[in-house]
Order: sequence, then C-alpha cells, then structure tokens
Amino acid sequence: MTASNVQTSHKVQRFTESVIRDMTRQAIEHGAVNLAQGFPDFAAPEEIKRAAQLAIEEDLNQYAITWGAKNFRAAIAQKFREWQKLEINPEREVTVCCGSTEAMVASMLALLNPGDEIVIFEPFYENYGPDAILTGAVPRYVTLHPPKRATDDWSFDVDELRGAFTPRTRAIIITTPHNPTGKVFTRPELELIRDLCVEHNAVAITDEIYEHILYDGAEHTSIATLDGMRDRTVTINSLSKTYSVTGWRVGWAIASPDLTSAIRKVHDFLTVGAASPLQAAGVAALSLPRAYYDDLAEKYTERRDLLLSALLEVGFHAYVPRGAYYIITDISNFNAGDDRTFARRLVQDVGVGAVPGSGFYRHPELGAHQIRFTFCKKIETLEHAIENLQKLRTTV
Repeated sequence: MTASNVQTSHKVQRFTESVIRDMTRQAIEHGAVNLAQGFPDFAAPEEIKRAAQLAIEEDLNQYAITWGAKNFRAAIAQKFREWQKLEINPEREVTVCCGSTEAMVASMLALLNPGDEIVIFEPFYENYGPDAILTGAVPRYVTLHPPKRATDDWSFDVDELRGAFTPRTRAIIITTPHNPTGKVFTRPELELIRDLCVEHNAVAITDEIYEHILYDGAEHTSIATLDGMRDRTVTINSLSKTYSVTGWRVGWAIASPDLTSAIRKVHDFLTVGAASPLQAAGVAALSLPRAYYDDLAEKYTERRDLLLSALLEVGFHAYVPRGAYYIITDISNFNAGDDRTFARRLVQDVGVGAVPGSGFYRHPELGAHQIRFTFCKKIETLEHAIENLQKLRTTV
C-alpha cells in the first residue's frame, strides 16, 4: 500500500495543540501537582449535584430546545437582571451552548466574515487566536503591560488600543476578570472601549466567567450595561468556574435579538444543544443565594494569598490578581532559560505543573519569562505544591 497523501486544512496548520492541556498531561505523566489547568479538585455545591441527579432520575435525557431549556434561559435572564440590572428577554436574547468555549466560537462564526478584524488583548486565553483563524478573522493584538507597583493592575496603552481599531474592525474580545492576568477592567477602561466600538460600529464579545471571583474590593462591570452597548455586546458566561463544574460544559451567550438569531443558527449546527439534565441543574445553580458568592470569593482569597506568599518566598516575582484564579509570575530571578524550558523542569524536577507564559501571547517573546499558576485547588493540594516548590532553592 502507498503512503496517504491526504492533506489537512491550512487553518489547523496555523496553530498548535493547547499548551494548557499539554501541561496537564505532563503533570499526570510525572506525578506532579497540576497547577496548570484551571479546574477545581474540590466538590461542586451539593444543591446542584442533587439537581443533576434528580433530572436524570426523572428521565430528562432527551434534547432540550436547541438554544436552551426554557426554565434555564429564564434563570440566566433573572440572574443577569439581579446582578447587572439589565432586562434580558430569555426567549429572544439567550443562547445556551456547550460551555463558554462554544459560545465564543459560535459568536465569532456568527458575526465575523473572513478578513474582518477583531481586537484581542494579549496575553489572552489561548483559544482566542485559533478561534480567529477558524473564523477567518484577522486579529489585531493590544498588549496588557504588567503592573509596576503592587497596588496597580495590568494596563494597556490607550493610543495602541485606538490604533488597533480600523475601518475593518468588526469586534473586540474582552475577558474580565481576565485569564491569565487576573486583571479586572475598570469602568473608565470599558467606557473607552465602548466609545471605540460605537465609533467603529464594532461588537464587544465579552467573556465574564470569573465575574464572582474578585479580590481586594474589585468590582465587575458588564460592558453591556453601559450606554450604547446594549445592542452591540455578546455577554458570554458559564456554570464552569463559579460553580466548580468545568466538566459539565454548559455556557451561554446573551445578546440582542438580531445577534442572538445569528448565534443560534451557528450553535444549532455546531452542537445542536447542551446536556438537558445539566441545564436543569443550572437552574438550581443560578438560584443560589448571594451568600454563596461571598463565600466563594472568601475561599479563593485564602487560596490566592497562600500560593502568592509561597511563590514570593521561593523567588518568583508574582503579579497579584484582582480577579479569576490564576497568578502570573516572572521567572527572571531563576536564570533558568525561557518559560517553556522552565515549565518542563518545574514539572519534571520540582513536581509542579504550570503554564509557560508565551502560550498566551501572539508575540511569544512578551511571555518568555512568565509562568502561570492556578490556585483553584484544595488547600492540601496547594500545600503539597508549596512543599514541592521549596525544591526550587536547590534544583533550578
């Protein structure tokens, strides 16, 4: 038999596999503590687990409405109304997807044509670059710069952001709280983005999955609530992070009826629909009292401070996150090569998995001395990782 000449698409040749998932595999292979991938290793709330079990027991096992079960869409709209004071029509403005990942790519496929430009802040969640390639969009990157003082947040150059918007700009992606930096975009920053979107007739596609994981008095603002953005924003969220169910893959997109109609078309032919019993459990999740979210932030603050202190102690320069559950660090103090070399040695010799920073950048040299750790783990898991990190004093 002759060798196959079957070709893969030009699109997939332009990006690699997930660096985050690769580091998880390396952590498993070497028996390391996995602080690379952002999934909790502790239990989800009992209320939502019981709701999922009950839904399956009651044979809620067939397709829901393609764009989401009616009661779940109503719960999404109610929660958005309660927290962001914005009225949403669950019948015409909510699309339930298979996680926020699908919600993002479905939105981009629905709203962007090949050659359209989309503005992306870097460092960015690693899916956004491949998403742009798959949709045929042209990304324009704007750099987030690390804070110079402990009291500062990551920042961007206003002129650089303005310059990234052109007559071909169709959308901008905003992640707030931000993965991987932990930046929480301020209202003035969002107002500037709003003004640019209005000026250039662009859409804001905003990923808000860490909205309740905030520290040190930081406040989350949905750009959809700003004047002029109600009909030019796609607000993406999911159950994954807030309710510690990253494997359920249930997310949603909130947008105006016209945008929603387009997103629903793409979603229908991408995945048909999200899991029915887990949407039922989602109703229970979105009905949890405010005390749940206060407790969530308090517990993550404890985890953040525990890992942050340990990282500083062993020699990292760490940037304090104001939201989400990641810590970006600078490894320059170790004189141990670039980020990928350091990450490999960290997992193999130290026993801790983390993500090399260059994977979050279009311009990888910007992240060549950065490593991202996650702290969405049990306290005992973090303590195990901290014990292993002590080896850095003699190993790296």
